[in-house]
Amino acid sequence: MSARSRTPSGVKGLTRRTLLVAAAPLLVRRRPGPSAYGAEVPVAWFDLARDLVRTTPGFSPPVAARAFAYAGVALRQAVTPRGVAYHWPSAANGALATILRALFPTTPEWNLDAIARLERRYAGSGGTYGAHIARRVFEASKRDGGHEGFLHNSPPYHRPRGPQRWEPTPPFGYPALQPFWGRNRPFTRLRCAVPAPPPYSTDAGSAFYADAHECYLACVALTPEQKAIARFWADDAGVSATPPGHSISITTQAVRTRGASLARAAEAYAAVGIAISDAFIACWRTKYRYNVVRPITYVQRVIDPGWTPMLVTPPFPEYTSGHSVQSMAAAVVLTGLFGTSPFRDETHSARSGPPRTFASFEDAAREAAVSRMYGGIHFRASIDRGLEQGGCVGRAVLGVSALTWRGIRRS
Repeated sequence: MSARSRTPSGVKGLTRRTLLVAAAPLLVRRRPGPSAYGAEVPVAWFDLARDLVRTTPGFSPPVAARAFAYAGVALRQAVTPRGVAYHWPSAANGALATILRALFPTTPEWNLDAIARLERRYAGSGGTYGAHIARRVFEASKRDGGHEGFLHNSPPYHRPRGPQRWEPTPPFGYPALQPFWGRNRPFTRLRCAVPAPPPYSTDAGSAFYADAHECYLACVALTPEQKAIARFWADDAGVSATPPGHSISITTQAVRTRGASLARAAEAYAAVGIAISDAFIACWRTKYRYNVVRPITYVQRVIDPGWTPMLVTPPFPEYTSGHSVQSMAAAVVLTGLFGTSPFRDETHSARSGPPRTFASFEDAAREAAVSRMYGGIHFRASIDRGLEQGGCVGRAVLGVSALTWRGIRRS
């Protein structure tokens, strides 16, 4: 009798594929889910990602925010069960190692060595699967308009002219940074436009002059506390991981202090990454739509020719404030995930910067926003409308399923 004739009639025609599909529920039960593991792996990787942003040339705030977003998406998708179980920490490890190599191809050699060391530290049976997911995510990222933005921060741009329009500012006079970033494809369906800024005017009774005069007066009489606030939130590129990296740092602190699981950490890093990335798209659309003059230009021209603000003005238009938009977008998402409670922000502790304590994530976002007026970089309208815009972005992210962000298919 042949082997085929000995097959019981009830299982005749079964293939290896159908047997594996039938056994999938048993395989899932054999390994714990991602909620059973701690968040050590993603925390270590996002700490490294912040170092990569700080030390890799070209990672301006919009570019950095996008990198954090795709790293978060790769992580989230790599630890989402789809019928077959893996060792989820090593899946996360494989995904994050692969996506960061892809997103930072020009990083210095010592950073590539750091990626290799961290990958070996957490290597395991799920690594190949995680790497596969990350490659799929990276391929999708190439179509969003921001691919390799670190190589093209200042493309040719014919800026509009006029006294109300942004112009390169002292002391460096850098050209416009990422003037077309607002055209990039967001992860969510952004509907977060804000009203037009106050009409430009040099009349002392106008709203525009009032905003400029408030900024000027605040800067010429800064208290020690206001100076500390301005420095704490400066987050300059090349010195820090930029403002998006500060939001990722706050996310890491929330994950650590709450003892979040791997699954919860993946959700947090993905959602906050998406929020800050879409925040920069929404903000940059607004900046280059209105092209509003910066405080240093207006104040020196209209109020006090000798005035110099505490912080160096970055090379892009004034309205709306990027700090305000991205900080509140992240805060809304973090509040949705972890609730409202006091926390201490130790982002700059490694550089001997003192921590600051806040009543909530949104309280921290409001301080980050007003810090830009203390630094002489933004007017009040830009700060207030930026906070509103960031809140809109954050709510949009919370309303979207983690596996259906635009441009990213289930892998």
